[in-house]
Amino acid sequence: MRKTVGVVLGILLLVACLVAGCGISPGAGGDKKSAAGSDVTIEMLNVGQGDSILIKTGTQTVLIDTSDVDERDKLKKELDKAGVKKIDKVILTHPHADHIGGMDVLLKDYEVSEVFDNGMPSPSKLYIDYMKALKTKNIKHTALKAGDVLDFGNGVSFHVYFPTEALAEKGRAKDYKHDPNNESVVGRLVYGNFSMLFTGDAEAEEESELLKTNGIELKSTILKAPHHGSATSSSVPYLEKVLPEVVVISCGAGNEYGHPHADVMARFRGDPTFKDRKTGKEKKTKLVKDANGNTLSAKVYETDKDGDITIVTNGKTYSVKTEGTY
Repeated sequence: MRKTVGVVLGILLLVACLVAGCGISPGAGGDKKSAAGSDVTIEMLNVGQGDSILIKTGTQTVLIDTSDVDERDKLKKELDKAGVKKIDKVILTHPHADHIGGMDVLLKDYEVSEVFDNGMPSPSKLYIDYMKALKTKNIKHTALKAGDVLDFGNGVSFHVYFPTEALAEKGRAKDYKHDPNNESVVGRLVYGNFSMLFTGDAEAEEESELLKTNGIELKSTILKAPHHGSATSSSVPYLEKVLPEVVVISCGAGNEYGHPHADVMARFRGDPTFKDRKTGKEKKTKLVKDANGNTLSAKVYETDKDGDITIVTNGKTYSVKTEGTY
């Protein structure tokens, strides 16, 4: 009789564990079933001098950054063209206007389930307004930190590398002097054998911090160029760890910053020289090499020249198309 009762209790405990998830928190890890074979689409939207990347996994729609304030109409046009009505997750890498500028449009015209950011407070009106709107609409808000893993559905996961918990704690202090670019959310999307590194506006300082972090994998199939291809980012030591096959850059045509900068483009492509944007003189490129001494020679796409950049992957292979190649 005791044996029978023990068996019954064991079965009941097993059922309870399965129902509760045995301590596995939703969103803390990737979808447990491998969905390699189903197409996942990553589209860098052509929204001028800003960032907005739309990810569709088949079960979720995710938007990383929301363009500049002046480009909100472009953002809406792009989302409507893509048939977007609901956005499961919005990730804001940092509170600069060219990354959070479209939040009012998103919260007004689309169903947004959850918003993630770097947890750093900002005095900007855009930041204050969207934080108020999240409370008014009762939309869940989460501050990301290194070590978090988001489930994008269908076997796609997003591994957060930055900011660190230590930086987030410092950033919450009232007298802390913020450097928003170098507080950007950096994360790596993983789907089967495919990976893409998302970088916000991280500059060399943040790249250096990432290189000091143990246990993270920077090598990625595709790199979203940090800071619109600025010379303040994409340092040689960093690229030696990422070694992307493809680099995608979001920037506005004829922008006042000169993005993407010629030396960075040459570094991505493996060009031995480049023309200095200030002096017009030819200069030697600081080339990136792998462990075997091979020079990085990535394929580079830019929204200012190529329009929307669409990556489609089944977790094994991938393709890149631009507006001119459809």
